[in-house]
Amino acid sequence: MGEIVGAGLLSHVPTIVLPEETRRDLNNGQDTTLVRGLRQLRAEVFDRLDYDTVVVLDSHWATTVEFVVTAQPQRAGLYTSEELPRGMKRIPYDFPGDPELAEAVAAHAEKRGTWITAIDDPYLPIYYATVNLWKYLGAEGKRWVSIGVCQTGDEEDHLRLGRALADGIARVDRKVLLIASGALSHRFWPLRELRDHEASDPVHVRTPEAREADLRRIEWFEQGRHDEVLRTMPEFRRFKPEAGFGHYLMMVGALGEQRCAAPGRRYGEYENSIGTGQVHLWFDRPEGGWHA
Repeated sequence: MGEIVGAGLLSHVPTIVLPEETRRDLNNGQDTTLVRGLRQLRAEVFDRLDYDTVVVLDSHWATTVEFVVTAQPQRAGLYTSEELPRGMKRIPYDFPGDPELAEAVAAHAEKRGTWITAIDDPYLPIYYATVNLWKYLGAEGKRWVSIGVCQTGDEEDHLRLGRALADGIARVDRKVLLIASGALSHRFWPLRELRDHEASDPVHVRTPEAREADLRRIEWFEQGRHDEVLRTMPEFRRFKPEAGFGHYLMMVGALGEQRCAAPGRRYGEYENSIGTGQVHLWFDRPEGGWHA
């Protein structure tokens, strides 16, 4: 029987894959703490935990009529972003997938009142919300699977995906890490202004109200108050969380929703990225389980 052995809400912000010199140029001579945070997370968690598969809940991959989970036995190639090809170009990636897990998740769609399809097409695009984190956290022989958000789905739909994901993991003999790959508040500065707001200082987050909303949720995450995050989702939606916060909702749906009380551990600081709120938070599996 499989289990989820760890989970994280992680930033995939494009600056993490830029050369250090470029990162410092954009940030008043300082490097972003998000790079240091991922390296620390790799050393303290990914290099130490016993796990088989990483499932990335990818906020950049938007489907329309169903949820989709990748089911290729291997994914490899060079990634260039259609959004930011000057900075994210020809990034190599090469990792095994987990078709058995993908099919197991899809098999629980009807039971959970949703629609999920496992797709093994080798030409299925990949997105930097997966690639950028694999670049820092991937390891030889470890399987990586991605699941996209559904742009027609609401909060309940993404929670249902999470429930089906937990069912699929339980059905197969896997130890799984979940990554909710995406931001908190997510409003960019307008083009003619954004170059004045590229530094990582949170003062550059799009509005003071959005910054305060992010910091309140980070506090709740660190306290294990997932129930409060879920209760106040209507309020948080005012600040345009990335992908409607679908990446987090899928993750917490798999961890037990309001019953999950796992406290988060921050890696790096809360930072700005041209108006958006970024943070790395990791949730260890409590001794009594995710629902303890």
